[in-house]
Amino acid sequence: IKSFILSAPLDFHGFNHTSHSIRYVYTATSGIPDFPEFVNLGILDGMQIDYYDSNTKKVVPKQDWMAKAVGSDYWDRETQNSIGREKSFKANIDTAKQRFNQTGGVHVAQMMFGCEWDDETGVTRGFNQQGFDGEDFISFDLKTLTWIAPKPQAVITKNKWDNNKAGNEYWKNYLTQECIDWVKKYVDYEKSSLMRTVPPSVSLLQKTPSSPVTCHATGFYPRRVHVTWKKDGQDHHEDVEMGETLQNDDGTFQTSVHLNVKPEEWKNNKYQCVVQVSGIKEDFIKDLTEDELLSNWGKTNRAGLLVIVAAVIIGVVIWKKNRKGE
Repeated sequence: IKSFILSAPLDFHGFNHTSHSIRYVYTATSGIPDFPEFVNLGILDGMQIDYYDSNTKKVVPKQDWMAKAVGSDYWDRETQNSIGREKSFKANIDTAKQRFNQTGGVHVAQMMFGCEWDDETGVTRGFNQQGFDGEDFISFDLKTLTWIAPKPQAVITKNKWDNNKAGNEYWKNYLTQECIDWVKKYVDYEKSSLMRTVPPSVSLLQKTPSSPVTCHATGFYPRRVHVTWKKDGQDHHEDVEMGETLQNDDGTFQTSVHLNVKPEEWKNNKYQCVVQVSGIKEDFIKDLTEDELLSNWGKTNRAGLLVIVAAVIIGVVIWKKNRKGE
């Protein structure tokens, strides 16, 4: 399973998002010290809505609106379900290790299932994919109600699950009906939250004179954002690297866009970073000048700040963020 979270179309300065999805991601690991042996997350339209791991033994909401959308009995029920899934996935790792003739080492078993719904066309899609050690292991074919096994080691599982007609009917009903109903319900609750907008704080950062200039926007809401560099009023795409959009502990978001440009180039031309947040008409613009550029070289005392390009921007471990937020 190459990527669990797919990019969604962006709509700037307004909310016109017609395609919605929910996906649940289960991850079981072995051989990784100080890391939970089992984690599961719920993700709605790219936004994490709940979380469970084998250390806390509790499913918790990750959005305020999610906490209000369902009652306390939901969290109790999902906690018990997750404890059961944890046991099942630990057994799955042991089974897969035997199939691949492996013993020790680090191993990861993953499952992603969910559905997509277009609120304009009504078109829906369901999916259930499972992987082992970063490779596709088995997936469900909704059209034939059978399982696809790309690896020889998965054929035993495929044959067993193909014969489980009741189980396959369950997945058909869940992926085409129950899951879609949950998406619609969650989207309705989320809309009230999406009406809230928070403007970004935008900074221009640079480690050394030869390092890329980073336009860092943080603290904005909702998640949909468009960050561009302009040169003399025109969109500039050359030597630009886009960063990920990540969630902050307070539910807002952050992102970065890096520009490789020589000092003499930006000093002799007008470079600007432009940030547009969905639902906010105003553009947030930072001119690339010596006064605006925060760095740990040169005039560090002019702002009384040393730039710390945080490692969390590049490789956040989701479970550690969740533990910190609890």
